[in-house]
Amino acid sequence: MTRLVMKFGGTSMADLERIRRAARLVAAEVDAGHKVAVVVSAMAGKTNELVAWTDGAGQPTGKAAEVHANSDDEYDVVVASGEQVTAGLLAMTLRNLGYPARSMMGWQLPIKTSNLHGKARIGDFEADNLINALDSGQIVVVPGFQGVTDDDRITTLGRGGSDTSAVAVAIAAKAIRCDIYTDVDGVYTTDPRIEAKAKRLPKISFEEMLEMASLGAKVLQTRSVELAMAYRMPVRVLSSFVEPGENLDQGTLVCDEEEIVEKHIVSGVAYSRDEAKITLLGLPNKIGVSAAVFGRLAAANINVDMIVQSEKRSGEYANQLFTVGRRDAQRAAEIMTAAKEELGFDDIKVDEGVSKISIVGVGMRSHTGVAETMFRALSEKGINIQVISTSEIKISVLIDEAYTELAVRALHAAYGLDKIGA
Repeated sequence: MTRLVMKFGGTSMADLERIRRAARLVAAEVDAGHKVAVVVSAMAGKTNELVAWTDGAGQPTGKAAEVHANSDDEYDVVVASGEQVTAGLLAMTLRNLGYPARSMMGWQLPIKTSNLHGKARIGDFEADNLINALDSGQIVVVPGFQGVTDDDRITTLGRGGSDTSAVAVAIAAKAIRCDIYTDVDGVYTTDPRIEAKAKRLPKISFEEMLEMASLGAKVLQTRSVELAMAYRMPVRVLSSFVEPGENLDQGTLVCDEEEIVEKHIVSGVAYSRDEAKITLLGLPNKIGVSAAVFGRLAAANINVDMIVQSEKRSGEYANQLFTVGRRDAQRAAEIMTAAKEELGFDDIKVDEGVSKISIVGVGMRSHTGVAETMFRALSEKGINIQVISTSEIKISVLIDEAYTELAVRALHAAYGLDKIGA
């Protein structure tokens, strides 16, 4: 018997009827001969509610602020409870169907993490308890999104962390695969809400999925793909809104590139509206200035994406442009403005009306003309490119946000993605 990990997201756990459907899907895999561990998210909307409750508790003031500089560890205790509820409910439902099941909290496995509360990272995973339970015939239901520190404090992994939990459990259990059940039936060539001709991809490489996830595709969380790629753990994305037996031809397998026989030049078009462009005008063009700029942003935990620097004619000064997440734009601008005199630039401009459009495909490694096709397709639609960045399997451009959907549709057509599987 092989081990299999199944993960159900918030929409799949949204109410008791959906939990019963998830239980039937789990039962079908057990009947097929698998030893199954299940990772669950909280009910849709529950984590937001719990976070709001912690916000309502306020911030420590006066003497309390001296004693408890922050309450991040108690924040994790509260927000981790949503997954505990669904884990218990799914285990109860499986028992009522006649299957031996038990919940096992993150601290019972245990999943050891760093002590960075609210966004902890998984360290060690002691898998003996999990493997012993699976080998004894039990279905183990694990609450996602959570772990425990070395001093036995509950932690959470950040939004989307249940995907990462599921991949970690699959790796620890030496599973054949990690199946992620969600509200879509796979990974598409682009967002079907924008392009009705988007096609589901039967397979996609780890590298492509990592790029798609980091560039705005919300099917899988970026850290989960990184972990799966590091350990070569196959991940399959499936719809949970089906009954057992209806998923046979569905889903997308995220796997090694070598397992994909028919490789596409471009496999998908991703977009992100969570972008802001910051431009420093008249920045001295000398050694150490860029390090000073981006060192300040790094110290504030602000992630920088695209970077472009252009010299003025004299060569003594340059304009430097970079992008950050929209939520970080004002804080980044404040940090730069506070250092204006020390850095020596003339002015700063912030533009939050931009979006990033990207094409992704392992076929770019061996084909020429990919960039030209992208630029021509956008030009023909009258879309101006503000910034360009590339990697081995990705090209991203920054454009006016108003043209986001037009750009996605134009690129989807330019690379013939509507014909995949036709």
